This record gives sequence, structure tokens and C-alpha cells, in this order.
Amino acid sequence: MQSWRRIRSLWLALSASWLLLVLLGGFSLLRLALPPRPRPGAPQGWPRWLDAELLQSFSQAGELPEDAASPQAPHGGSCDWGACFDTSKCRGDGLKVFVYPASGPISETHHRILASIEGSRFHTFSPAGACLLLLLSLDAQTGECSSMPLQWNRGRNHLVLRLHPAPCPKTFQLGQAMVAEASPTVDSFRPGFDVALPFLPEAHPLRGGAPGQLQQHSPQPGIALLALEEERGGWRTADTGSSACPWDARCEQDPGPGQTQRRETLPNATFCLISGHRPEAASRFLQALQAGCIPVLLSPRWELPFSEVIDWTKAAVVADERLPLQVLAALQEMSPARVLALRQQTQFLWDAYFSSVEKVIHTTLEVIQDRIFGTSAHPSLLWNSPPGALLALSTFSTSPQDFPFYHLQQGSRPEGRFSALIWVGPPGQPPLKLIQAVAGSQHCAQILVLWSNERPLPSSWPETAMPLTVIDGHRKVSDRFFPYSTIRTDAVLSLDARSSLSTSEVDFAFVVWQSFPERMVGFLTSSHFWDEAHGGWGYTAERTNEFSMVLTTAAFYHRYYHTLFTHSLPKALRTLADEAPTCVDVLMNFLVAAVTKLPPIKVPYGKQRQEAAPLASGGPGPRSKPQAPAPDCVNQIAAAFGHMPLLSSRLRLDPVLFKDPVSVQRKKYRSLEKP
Repeated sequence: MQSWRRIRSLWLALSASWLLLVLLGGFSLLRLALPPRPRPGAPQGWPRWLDAELLQSFSQAGELPEDAASPQAPHGGSCDWGACFDTSKCRGDGLKVFVYPASGPISETHHRILASIEGSRFHTFSPAGACLLLLLSLDAQTGECSSMPLQWNRGRNHLVLRLHPAPCPKTFQLGQAMVAEASPTVDSFRPGFDVALPFLPEAHPLRGGAPGQLQQHSPQPGIALLALEEERGGWRTADTGSSACPWDARCEQDPGPGQTQRRETLPNATFCLISGHRPEAASRFLQALQAGCIPVLLSPRWELPFSEVIDWTKAAVVADERLPLQVLAALQEMSPARVLALRQQTQFLWDAYFSSVEKVIHTTLEVIQDRIFGTSAHPSLLWNSPPGALLALSTFSTSPQDFPFYHLQQGSRPEGRFSALIWVGPPGQPPLKLIQAVAGSQHCAQILVLWSNERPLPSSWPETAMPLTVIDGHRKVSDRFFPYSTIRTDAVLSLDARSSLSTSEVDFAFVVWQSFPERMVGFLTSSHFWDEAHGGWGYTAERTNEFSMVLTTAAFYHRYYHTLFTHSLPKALRTLADEAPTCVDVLMNFLVAAVTKLPPIKVPYGKQRQEAAPLASGGPGPRSKPQAPAPDCVNQIAAAFGHMPLLSSRLRLDPVLFKDPVSVQRKKYRSLEKP
């Protein structure tokens, strides 16, 4: 009897230990996969299982051989980056891309994609000077199969770009060419050489794109909903707290109150379960990202898009479909903070890399450029943190501290000095009083005068305590935002020669900018609005509490925006600014708002100077009536961006005790209140 009791106690202890092991193993399912890093000579697909030794404990013996089977040889043989790509052609100008012209008539979609590539900083019209030759395959749109180009050269330094699955059989051997295609299988994908693209729907926007749809933390606080994609299309929802297994036929199916009927559109759910077996299920992946629904990929057989640079463990969950109950338990136990972080990351990735065809193409080229740069490529932080690698150019820097976006994340502050850049256009009078006012600031490190008119340079300039440099411009308004190597500070005070500022106004505005280095801080404001009568955007410079732009005739911003303005904006927009000088302020505000998703900040400005100040760059003389940008300017820029990035604000930051009825001796910026 005693022996039987001991045996029963031992059995209960072993059962409890086994149950604990199963639960702990289930909770670790959210850390099953890591994005691969390319290793020469060792192709490896995504995902890479970290706890493969635990699978034997949770699975039947007959279920494992499929994972142990040797994968098929990838197309292209043993091609990798070092063996099949000649980086010597990329020295000097970096990545330059030549696009093969289409043979025969092309669709409107094909034409617009070509225009997008030609408008990028990577494009060149000379195949001899190109580092990469791109063959754009749009078989799904045209219905015709692509043919081998004349300069194929066994595919060396070539990229075959397929945004949609090609219905045509391969009409030529890829050879040493890279392939960028939608949702490639892990067996055929060559890590570090090919590029995995997202599965794009036919109607995916070519530019701009719709924003993310995440509205709140969870559809119902305390209850995490599952959205399950169905084989015939559509979605259905289920509660993770139910005992049913929503996707495995071996589990007991009990619809009950926890499941709903099939829906065509994605419901407001926290987790989206996506099968990894069917290639068409990859199209659901982008739909989940846009909706802010955390993708839960069940043993995916296709490579996740841009997995070489994107850390998908911050936005998605990869789970083994053979462990349904453990996966459900793990999702149910996920902390609200972790859920929120994952959902926020889905919105960032959608907006940065996937919301338009243009972003997908530019991300592909940026990945290849990072391979060329090697150690000078983007670090992982720039790829996986806002605003993303497309807007954090590695040609400017690869250190996060050099950009205006990462100071809070890095626990740093911008340096305590600024450079004043004074643009002198017609009539070309030296801004002597303005130079003296700026030179009186304790934060000013240097003064740069950009002389941009036909008059000869003055022979003498006022003496200042800091260096004063005169730059001979090219008589274009866009010269104001060129990344001059003589600018040695992070902060730039952009000024027009007709601007009028006091030293106290400059000092206080710079102190404000130090707290918001990613935003524009200015004195004069304007705003945009939707004009129902004309069906377009309008512009007003009336002095109201609400504004969405600050004029760059007197504004602080980070010098990195000069690099973005010159190298990231399409050439057509810079030409527009030169042809219509009053549009340059609008264009710069569009750029900063599109990058930061934030409005500018207004600081106090003398009332009399505000009434006499020029409204926009390149306008008439100081006593003439100011000119506002034409509404067509705002609409043309909005069309080029694909959306309206400007945001309205009513925030104005004033000094402590500003206009308070106290002694002036207690105020730090005393001259701000002088009439």
C-alpha cells in the first residue's frame, strides 16, 4: 500500500513537471525566429528556429521528417554577393541604376513605375556608368513575357524586379542576376543576394499610399481577438480565451460565442493568423500590417519582405502550426505593453516601406546600396526606427546621433551652437543690421551669407566675433537648402536678407529648437486648408492661432534637411521651387512634415516686424506688397507627395513670465516685449 502511494506521488510530480514544461515552451513561441544576416557561402532561409531541440517534445515522431528533408538547390547555383556582383563598378557615385527600356507598348502602371525610378537619386541614363542594370518585369500587367536584354552578360550586376507573381515561365536563365520578387519560397531564396518583396495587390497605390488604420490599443480591453484568414478569402474572428483551436483540424471545433462569421474585410483584431503554406496567403500579410493587426505566421514557407534589414520580431510573431494550443496560450499571456509595441511597429513599417509601390522599389535599391557600402551601411536602428532608412540617408551619416530623430532614443542633445545662413537675393543689399543682431547671440557659431543676385559682392563686411563666410550662389532659390560643407553645426538659422530679428528672439528660438531638433521652429506662420468650392488645397497667410507652416525666411531647423531637400526630393519639385520662388517655403515644410509626422513650432515675434516682414522667399522688396504662394503650388506638391503631410497646430512657446505683469528685471528675454 505504501509502495502504491509512493508510485502515485511520483506520477503526479512527473505530470506536473511535464505540464510546466509545456506551458513554458508555449510562452517562448513568440521568440522562435530571428531575421537572418547574410553570411557568405551559407545560404539560410527565414525563419531560423531557436528552440528546435524542443520540437521533439511537443510533436509526434512522424511529423518531423519534413523539416529534416534537404531543401532544393536555390536558382542561380552557388551565387552570392561576393561571387556574382562586381562592386568595383559602384565606386565613386555609389549605386547608379540603369533601367532597360520596354520593348513595345507599355501599360500606364509600367510607365509610372519607370518614372518613379527615373526620379530617384539612384537613376542614370547611361548603362556604361551604371552600377546596377534593372530589368523590370510586369508580366502580370502586360500579359507578355519578358525577354533577355542584349547586354545581359550572364546576368552579372543585373536585378530582375517582379512586383507581382509572373504567370510566364522563365524564358531565359537568370545566371548571376539577382532576383527581387514577391514572397519567394525559402527553398529558392538566396539570402544576402536576392531581395524578398511583399506580395502587392494589383491596385496598390504607386505613390503616397493610405495611412495605417490603427485607432486604439485593443478592440476590447483585456480581450485579444484573433482574425483568421480563410482559404477562400475573407476573415473570421475568434477569442484567444476560448478552448477551441481555430485553425487545426485535429482540434475540437467548437464555434460557440467566441467565433464569428466570415467577413470580406479585415476586422478590428489584435492578432491576425496567417497560414505559411499557401503563397496567396502572403497577400494577407500587408493587409494585417496596415490594419495594425499583429501578424502571427504559422510555419511560413515564404521569405518575409526585406528580412535582410527589417527585424520582424518587433512587429510579427512566427509560430509552429503543430503547436496550436501553446500558441494560443502564449498570445493570451502576452503583456499589454508588448502588444502595443508590436502594433505600433506594424504602423511604422507599413508607412515607411510598404504603403506604395514607390516605397517598395526605393527600399529594394536601398538594400542593395547597403550591401555595396558594407561597413558604411545603415545600422539596424535606422532601418527599424522612425522615420526609417529611406529618410535617414547613409550618404549623410550612419551614426544615429547625427540625425535629428534619435536624440531622445539615444539620450543625447544637439550641440549648443548654430549657423546663420542669410540668403541675399534681389535687390542685393547687404543685411548689415541683421548680421549684427545675429552676431550678438551667445549661441551663434558662424554666419554664412549666400549671395544670389547679379550685383557684385560688396568689398567690405561688418566685423563680427565669429567667422563670416560669403558664398557665391547660382541665382536659384533652391540654393538656400543645398548641403554646404561650410555648415559645421547641426542647427541652421535660415534667414532672408530682408528679415528683421532681435538678438533675444534668436536666442529664445534656438533654445526651443534644442528641445525639438527634428521640427522646424519659426516666427512667421501660414496654413493650408481644403477648398470645397475648387476641390483642392488652399493657402492662407492670415495671422490666426492655427497654422501648419513656418516661413523659412526666419526659422531654425536641422542641417540634415538640406541633404534631404537636395538628394531625396524629386528633381521636378526642386525645379518647381526655382521657377516659382514663393513655393520654396511650402516645399520645405512639406518635406519636414512628411518625415516627422509633426507640425512646426511658433515662437514670439515683434508685431511691427511681423507686419513689415516678407511673406515668402524670392518675393518683392521689403516695402512691396507680399506675395503668397499660388494654390496650384500647394496642390502640385501634394500630388507629387501622394498625400497631404502638413499638420495643423495652435502651439506657441513663450518664455517664462512672457507679458506677465512683473518687473522686467525678473525676465530673461526682456527685449521680446518691446514694441
